[in-house]
Amino acid sequence: MTAAAVVFAAPTPAVAAEDWYAECSRADVSCQTGVEVKFVPSDKCAKASADMHHTEVCILYYGDKVYVKDGQADTHSAVGVVTSSTGDIRHRYCRNPHGYDTWAECNFDWTEDSSKTVYGGYRVSTSVIYKGYLFPFANN
Repeated sequence: MTAAAVVFAAPTPAVAAEDWYAECSRADVSCQTGVEVKFVPSDKCAKASADMHHTEVCILYYGDKVYVKDGQADTHSAVGVVTSSTGDIRHRYCRNPHGYDTWAECNFDWTEDSSKTVYGGYRVSTSVIYKGYLFPFANN
């Protein structure tokens, strides 16, 4: 009689890539699911309008961090987006799937010498994110 063994390997980083938004597969896009946090150190914050589900986004300029607060009790994840004028990564998406009135932190790496624009909104599906303009910044 012969015994057979099945070995399950942990997923490699390529397999574990963010897949909650179709754009995440593009080379110039970085997507992260934020880690829930209670404290938000930031340089600037803004809250999106009611039609963007009151999503609040804060930026820590030199820490390259994005904080996203879910401002509406619904089934949608709040999303913060930072676009850059230069660099290999032009779009950074930070998703807060932790629910209403929670904060999530994403830690990105962006070039300090480019201008950036911040948006806040919410995810509807893997192909739809609604976002509204919040503010520009440059840390040069």
